[in-house]
Amino acid sequence: MTRTTDDIPALMADIGSRAKAAAAILATANSERKHAALIAAAEAVWDNREAIYAANADDMEYGTQKGLSPAMLDRLKLDENGLRSIIDGLRAIAEQPDPVGEVLAEWDQPSGIHIRRVRTPLGVIGVIYESRPNVTADAGALCLKAGNAVILRGGSESFHSSRALHGCLQQGLRAANLPEDAIQLVPTRDRAAVQEMLTMTDTIDVIVPRGGKGLVGLVQREARVPVFAHLEGIVHIYIDKDADPEKTLKVVLNAKTRRTGICGAAECLLVHKDIAKTIGTGVISALIDAGVEVRADGSLSRIKGTVTAQADDWGQEYLDMIIAAREVDSIDQAIEHIRRYGSNHTDCIITEDAQAAETFMNTLDSAILMHNASTQFADGGEFGMGAEIGIATGKMHARGPVGAAQLTSFKYLVTGDGSVRA
Repeated sequence: MTRTTDDIPALMADIGSRAKAAAAILATANSERKHAALIAAAEAVWDNREAIYAANADDMEYGTQKGLSPAMLDRLKLDENGLRSIIDGLRAIAEQPDPVGEVLAEWDQPSGIHIRRVRTPLGVIGVIYESRPNVTADAGALCLKAGNAVILRGGSESFHSSRALHGCLQQGLRAANLPEDAIQLVPTRDRAAVQEMLTMTDTIDVIVPRGGKGLVGLVQREARVPVFAHLEGIVHIYIDKDADPEKTLKVVLNAKTRRTGICGAAECLLVHKDIAKTIGTGVISALIDAGVEVRADGSLSRIKGTVTAQADDWGQEYLDMIIAAREVDSIDQAIEHIRRYGSNHTDCIITEDAQAAETFMNTLDSAILMHNASTQFADGGEFGMGAEIGIATGKMHARGPVGAAQLTSFKYLVTGDGSVRA
């Protein structure tokens, strides 16, 4: 059947029904077929690399004309390194253990019944994301690994790149004799498709939004389907009075400058007053030398090259070569600041004081908390998940990097031997 993009409700209803039918097949697909599909998809990405580069060039031109920032264009760009990263992610997901059917717990009851709690697919997952085309491959692969069908709705900027990568995923499905409808891409930039997805309670089991505050807020406000929220990354690094200067410099520079456009990039630096004139000054000067605009307050604003911070600089996700910096009197004040301005995504303490690190990590409730490590590690691939759909900042079901295991639920399998209840 040829699907037209003119009638959005009909289009999305068709996509939803196809996904639901595919999900029923995937739920019982064995590990070998899912593995074969992912390996074939990885090979297809490399075999079709020139077509993917050409599609991405179209998207880059579109993004430039649209006025995307350099950081957002960096997220959008697919070069050979980016493509190899996608391929490595597909292969890594393929080699991971299949979560479906894993026995999470089992026990016997005095009544004679035996109970097992077993992982099971969620069903159909809707993923709504913005400019990063690699999410097409990551989300498609992770959903497949967990036995779920997926409906992908990429951003308008990555439209052509996502279509090219989606074609490779479907090649993998065909090679493994799995239904192509298991991974579908919404074939229109029309935002009405997003609105439809949010209300498709009959066919979509969960929505995963991956993008900025505007997108996530829209989904949370209007979705009738359950949501795994991937909120903005307002990432803080607290430099404690007992921080090591060399570690501090290395970690902060990497956390801010390695890639400014990812959700794990540091956005705010909190510096203990006791080391503000020593380690703090050295780190801030190094950031400025690296091309970072440092918006500082208090004594930190007297460091040469800084810009005076304004009230709205706290709680910002810059996704650019900009960082806010504030002097704090204590670890308690740093924690208070993070609670007020953070997004419960990723936060870090740099210290050699084990007790301070324990206090920081036990007191804060961010999805990811780090000690003496760059916040750029806030990524499913770096957590050994191969990839992730996003960093969930809510507290229900999935939290932190959402990999294949987090895209499952569970059911109870109860066995008796003519057992009856007294």
